[in-house]
Amino acid sequence: MAKEIQLKLKEGDAAPDFSAATNGGGIVSLADFKGKNVILYFYPRDDTPGCTKEACAFRDRFAELKKRGAILLGVSTDPVKSHDKFVEKFKLPFTLLADEDKRMVTAYGVWGEKSFMGRKYLGTHRVTFLIGPDGRIRKIWPQVKPDEHVAEVLAAL
Repeated sequence: MAKEIQLKLKEGDAAPDFSAATNGGGIVSLADFKGKNVILYFYPRDDTPGCTKEACAFRDRFAELKKRGAILLGVSTDPVKSHDKFVEKFKLPFTLLADEDKRMVTAYGVWGEKSFMGRKYLGTHRVTFLIGPDGRIRKIWPQVKPDEHVAEVLAAL
């Protein structure tokens, strides 16, 4: 199991602004969603088992999130081309942000040491932030279980 990551950001803090390329060739920034709840979920890699499970769980309950007025954005350090394939393959109805320069994962404090089968490496931790309409972090999930997570997010909305 991944060790819990020590986040610099706390609930109540202003969410760091961002601007990033999206699947399909767009660019979005946090300011675009002022006045709305934004679910910003960070995940390690496109089309890997846990990340696919999490993305498909969000896909399957996307209508409920949308009905509650929430904007859902997935973020990884994969390039746009990878996101395009991931969205196409699993019919994801929400936007994925490409953070290739690692600005977002650094600003949100989710980039750090991980270990897999005894090998240590740097990567993105699976962490979700709920950003309120006022741009402040309402809730942080620092330990996400991909198959149970959407229910937690819906409960917080």
